[in-house]
Amino acid sequence: MIEEFAVVTKRFDDHVMLEIERRTACGLCGQKRGCGNATWGRLLGHDSHEFAADNAINANVGDSVVVGIDERVVLSSAFYLYVVPLFTMLLAAVLADALLDNELYVMLGAALGLLLGFAWVKGHLVGFGRVKKPYGKKFRAVVLRHAGDTGSCENSNQNITGHD
Repeated sequence: MIEEFAVVTKRFDDHVMLEIERRTACGLCGQKRGCGNATWGRLLGHDSHEFAADNAINANVGDSVVVGIDERVVLSSAFYLYVVPLFTMLLAAVLADALLDNELYVMLGAALGLLLGFAWVKGHLVGFGRVKKPYGKKFRAVVLRHAGDTGSCENSNQNITGHD
């Protein structure tokens, strides 16, 4: 289980919207000197993003919580996001090369295959049509406990999917 501290920003019936709490190891962020992370933050902007998580502990808005996601979910998401689009790109390029005798069409086929692969991944992870649910139940993080219950995030034996 990968764990991180977060703050509840919105609450719904069965899930909450969370924002990750930014914590640094050295405390030099925001100062004029240090490792350079503050400089990158000013240039690129360390915007915070909200994400959905199952509310297993009935957390309320403003609560500081520990959120977790199963490592297998992260690995399968990485597979979907990297391997599937690359496979569809290569497949489309090979098909265009076999059917058409022009390198321009092979490049266009590869680009089209890549885009179709990304579209399929988005549809698979988010859902098609009117039945969209945020990242589906399988890919959603879970609020494990209130942040005050423990001093740090620890790996636990809990599993989002309930498998051992």
